[in-house]
Amino acid sequence: MILFLGGDVMTGRGVDQILPHPGDPMLWETYVKDAGDYVRLAEAANGPVPRPVDFGWPWGDALQLLDQFAPDLRIVNLETSITSSSDVASEKGVHYRMSPANTPCLTSARLDGCTLANNHVLDFGRRGLLDTLDALAHAGIRSIGAGRSGMEAGQPAILADGRGHRVIVLGLGSPTSGIPSSWAATTDRPGVMLLRDLSPASADEVVTSVCALKQPGDVAVASVHWGSNWGYHVPRGQVEFAHRLIDGGVDLVHGHSSHHPRPVEVYRDRVILYGCGDLIDDYEGIGGHDRYRDDLRLLWFASLDPSDGALEGLRMAPMQAHRMRLRQAGLDDREWLRAVLDQISRPFGTRVDHDDDILTLTRP
Repeated sequence: MILFLGGDVMTGRGVDQILPHPGDPMLWETYVKDAGDYVRLAEAANGPVPRPVDFGWPWGDALQLLDQFAPDLRIVNLETSITSSSDVASEKGVHYRMSPANTPCLTSARLDGCTLANNHVLDFGRRGLLDTLDALAHAGIRSIGAGRSGMEAGQPAILADGRGHRVIVLGLGSPTSGIPSSWAATTDRPGVMLLRDLSPASADEVVTSVCALKQPGDVAVASVHWGSNWGYHVPRGQVEFAHRLIDGGVDLVHGHSSHHPRPVEVYRDRVILYGCGDLIDDYEGIGGHDRYRDDLRLLWFASLDPSDGALEGLRMAPMQAHRMRLRQAGLDDREWLRAVLDQISRPFGTRVDHDDDILTLTRP
């Protein structure tokens, strides 16, 4: 079984403006009031961006690679509200929304599921969240980690791989990623599946939810939005939380929130991706954290034994954001990314090698 796991997909703001049906460009940021300014920043950095582009443009070369790797399921963290609502979350400084008419940008990548337990899906209020749930349902993409009630938000998604196996995916948001506590779904309030904390008790609640559905031959994935945007350090609490999930029956931890990749660990033959990094966004041309090379992205392909969820292999395809689309990274950039991943993952007992233009995980 091969799972494609993507990091943060942020198709709002500047990305929305270049798609066939751009929404209202108005922003409520301190310095930027028009989403088109982010397109102009990208153009200043790397050259003109045609407008409108086709729906598959932001994915670029990733679409061909996805077909080449032929994953059984495709899952990303969608960090954008799909809505025309202007019910802006005034307590936040940055907001992402994509016009519902641009939802084919997501279907162009043939996504199976989008996790929504993150700090941007309610940028335009509960109306924006409900619009997002409706847009994904209409597109045939499973929403994970958010819902019209606490029960719906916390319900794991059961995805079929097309080969007779089931993948149970639970979407979780941690307050450490900046999710407001008021965004938590309750009995009578739409919202996200928000963890109280990363304590053993919280981990045990997740395990209980997964084990209530997991049957022999199922694979369980916990997709967690956690931690800061920048830096390679993984807090001890995240490590202990991930380990406890796996001890309880989760087979893969899909972490995201950081704008660049973080370490990879293999624990009890199960893979933990502490941070998948951004995948699609409008950050091109924005400076300030250049040493992290957030223009470099990864497509993560985890091969699992479908009988027990054990890791058989992890391949990572390096990409680069250029003119607001993904292109395959060049040799020097691939090597830079490999060296960084190798260095930060060594303390977790894993190494990163390369096989031509693909990075591979190895264990000493």
